[in-house]
Amino acid sequence: MPHFLLHRVILLSFLLIPTLAHARDLQGRMGLGYNAEFSNFQAVNGVPGISIKYGLSREFATELVLGTATSSPGNTVAAIKGFKNLFFETNLNFYFMAGAGIVSASSKSGFEMIAGFGAEAFIPGVESLGFSMEVGASFTNISGSFVLKTLGVSFLNAGIHFYF
Repeated sequence: MPHFLLHRVILLSFLLIPTLAHARDLQGRMGLGYNAEFSNFQAVNGVPGISIKYGLSREFATELVLGTATSSPGNTVAAIKGFKNLFFETNLNFYFMAGAGIVSASSKSGFEMIAGFGAEAFIPGVESLGFSMEVGASFTNISGSFVLKTLGVSFLNAGIHFYF
C-alpha cells in the first residue's frame, strides 16, 4: 500500500509542476517597432509606419501604426490592429489579426482593412525581440476603386518589435 501511495504522490507532483515550455506572455508589455504591410508602403515614396504594440492580456493585443513621408507625392498611414492569440508554442504565438487604417499614397487617399492569421516568433535568449509573419486578405479603396487582394508578409513587412 505505501508503494502505491508513493507512485500517486510522484505522479500528482509531476502534473502540478508548471511546464517550462510556454508561449511568450506579453500582457502589460509595450513593443516598439515598425509595420509595412499597408498599401501606402508599395506606392512611390512608400514609408513603413512606426508601430506601438501593447499586450492587453495574455490573449489580446492592440497595435497603433503611424507613418508619413513629406516628399512629393506625400505618403501617410494611420492604422490600428487587434490581435487574438489562438495557439501558444514555446517562443511562438499564433494569432488572428484584424486592422483598419487611413492611407494616402501618390496624391490619393482612402481606407484599408486587413484580416488574417499570423505568428510572432521570439529567439531563445533574446526574449524581448519579436518577429511577425502574417497571411490573410486586404480590402482597400486607395486606387479610386475597391480592391480585394491576398496578403502574405514576412517579418520584413509585418514588423519587428522590441518589448519593454
